[in-house]
Order: sequence, then C-alpha cells, then structure tokens
Amino acid sequence: QVQLVESGGGLVQPGGSLRLSCVASGFTFSAYWMSWVRQAPGKGLEWVSSIDNNMTTYADSVKGRFTISRDNAKNTLYLQMNSLKSEDTAVYYCAKGGGSSRRTPRPGGPGTEVTVSS
Repeated sequence: QVQLVESGGGLVQPGGSLRLSCVASGFTFSAYWMSWVRQAPGKGLEWVSSIDNNMTTYADSVKGRFTISRDNAKNTLYLQMNSLKSEDTAVYYCAKGGGSSRRTPRPGGPGTEVTVSS
C-alpha cells in the first residue's frame, strides 16, 4: 500500500531554513505528481507546492522562499524552506498527486512539525 513518511521538521528561528524529506513506497513514485501540504494550528489544510518531472508550482505564500524537488532514484520528495516566518508554523505533509490553490491533495503520512519562533 502507499506509504509516505515525512521527516526534517523542528524548531527554527524566523529567517532560518529547514529541509523536509518524504520517503515514498508502495507505488511508482516517478509516475506521479507529488505535493506538500500543511496544517497550521487551528486551521485547515493548505496546499504548499507540487512537482512532476518537469514542472513545479507554489502557493503565493511560499513562492520565492520554498523549493520543492524530488529524487526518483531514492523515491524521495524534498521541500527546502528558506526565510521562514512565524506563519509557516504547521505540520507539513507530503501527498501523492498534484494540487493547487483550489485543490488540496489528501496527506498520506504522519507529517513533520515545523515551528518558527524566536
């Protein structure tokens, strides 16, 4: 079955950086769009970014600060997060499939928590 396991979260100061990873198994990773979504405390799920093998898309709130990438040989999805802000505090999930500002794919793993605070 599909398994997605996120890692790399933690506590970081505003302006800092983190790199999240998501290891996928149970499906042909290279054949699918993949996405990152997040859920801030007390809020709903928010689409962050998606990638296929040729294209990346980002929510306006993270554009220019976050970079999504993938390594199909390692079945791994990444999210490099720079210039972090307090409003980036959330649990971050990876998801199989693409997304947009109008469609948030369903998370597939337990998530990894990111806290941006001084």
